[in-house]
Amino acid sequence: MEVFKESLVQKEKFRVVANKLLNNCFIIKKKEDTRNDYIFIMQNKDLFSEYFDLLGYRIEINDIQGVIALTSINGTGRLRLRKIESIILLIVRLLYIEKRKELSLNEDVVVLVDEIHQKYNMLKIDAKSNLDKTILRDTIRLYKRYNIVSNLDADVTLSDARIKIFPSVLFAVPNDNLSTMYDTINEKLNRYMNGGEQNDDEEAVQD
Repeated sequence: MEVFKESLVQKEKFRVVANKLLNNCFIIKKKEDTRNDYIFIMQNKDLFSEYFDLLGYRIEINDIQGVIALTSINGTGRLRLRKIESIILLIVRLLYIEKRKELSLNEDVVVLVDEIHQKYNMLKIDAKSNLDKTILRDTIRLYKRYNIVSNLDADVTLSDARIKIFPSVLFAVPNDNLSTMYDTINEKLNRYMNGGEQNDDEEAVQD
């Protein structure tokens, strides 16, 4: 590969960014600690595509949303989520879509933890009527690792804690149309509410 003919600095930069993409799945243009990584990948798209193709992955770039995603060509290497984690992911996606409609493209989508609780309570899940704070904290930490969300306040168990949602949430489970995605999320949430989707695992993001 041509990258190995570059300077040692370029080689090290490539190694670091490639590992970030492998470990975090998403690189976000507007996220402060991944902005330079996004630019570097865009400048070396062919090199990254060639490298990850050898590993069985495909790089997907959506420059409008400012998201670079890594997906498995063979559908392997996916993170399997618990049912409650899947529900929270769907809620976060739903909130992102709702908030995005009210904002300009340059504005960040920020929600309150209380809004997540409100959406969850609407589901009226008998087995777990209230969203446990520990589960919420651990799930936010999980999705933070994958550059899907970021907490703006240290204690995410507080109702007024702010959560920034990145556009990568739209690609965690791909859907080509935002309106269709909105309807699909509502349909899935309704199935959860009515006792469907009993499997505890759901494929969501690449690992």
